[in-house]
Amino acid sequence: MRITFVLPEVSMSGGIKVPAIYGRILSGRGHKVNFVSPAQKRIPLRRKVKSFLRGNGWQNGVTWRPSHLDGLELPHHVLECWRPVINSDIPDGDIVIATWWETAEWVNLLDQNKGAKVYFIQGHEVFPGLPIERCRATYRLPLHKVVVSRWLQDVMRDQYGDSVVDIVQNSVDRTQFFSSARGKQPVPTVGFLYSTSALKGLDTLFSAIAMVRKKIPVLRIICFGSQRPASYLSLPLESEFFFCPPQDQIKNLYSQCDVWITTSRSEGFNLPAIEAMACRTPVVSTKTGWPEEVINGKNGALAEIDNICEIAESVEKILLLDNDEWTLMSQHAYETALAGTWEDSAKKFEDALLHACHRSMRLEVSGKCICKS
Repeated sequence: MRITFVLPEVSMSGGIKVPAIYGRILSGRGHKVNFVSPAQKRIPLRRKVKSFLRGNGWQNGVTWRPSHLDGLELPHHVLECWRPVINSDIPDGDIVIATWWETAEWVNLLDQNKGAKVYFIQGHEVFPGLPIERCRATYRLPLHKVVVSRWLQDVMRDQYGDSVVDIVQNSVDRTQFFSSARGKQPVPTVGFLYSTSALKGLDTLFSAIAMVRKKIPVLRIICFGSQRPASYLSLPLESEFFFCPPQDQIKNLYSQCDVWITTSRSEGFNLPAIEAMACRTPVVSTKTGWPEEVINGKNGALAEIDNICEIAESVEKILLLDNDEWTLMSQHAYETALAGTWEDSAKKFEDALLHACHRSMRLEVSGKCICKS
């Protein structure tokens, strides 16, 4: 098949990582894959002023950012500026895939000969700061939906009336994220992914850590992220922060933790959670995304969204396990993460694209696929 992924601005986010992985594997399976994305938006004057007043310096108009497409060696057409993707940007093909609410609007307007139109949904994008009604409208477009969790599949059925939705859960790269069997750290250690996005709930996480430190004053804190800590969301004291660590070193950060904490208020999947588990680290998570489906008390703990006390108590409970109890939980976490491979997921994704082709031939979704597979 001739497959085009239409991306938003590329970055080191999970929303870009997963299409990059599928693009690489699908290309290896003989499909012709390419990516199209707009250039980064220029930073508006208001945001520059706000950044300066918050003590984060004066931001330049556009700065280069690394992305998961770097070094992929697949065609990637970056538009000359930030603008919607249009017909002349996309080659004719069998499949064209939207990966974000704005890209869904763009894909919907493309000519039929760009391929059967697919909406790869990695989150329910109805967040504060977004044009929520426009976002909701994209889930009603005549595109074939592929989602990454059962929760999203339920949302598409219950809120948007679409019951013909393929689910393809993410996996973990076992060559990148792994750890030999190990015991607890000499100093109790927790870790998390740093993000200023309100959806990630770091304000809640920091409050929970403060509670844990009252009982475990020697607590060590490790975190990393693709953005530097902001003054309005400063890290707990004595946190060890790693800015954009090399991908082959992230496993070492996960493996230094006794508990990985994620306090998202909304999550489509949650790649760091499965990566941490692959490194034998139990996870404490809010009831969102993939963790809600797999964490069962044996491999980590779940807490209600924004419930600071419940999160703190769950972290404390795991940190205070004896070494044998913790090692058993670590093993369960490891086994949970290795339930599938990216190759398994890519095969399911390929099947979902073929499903979209067949639906387009029956005029059930937009776009035209001439692939006979």
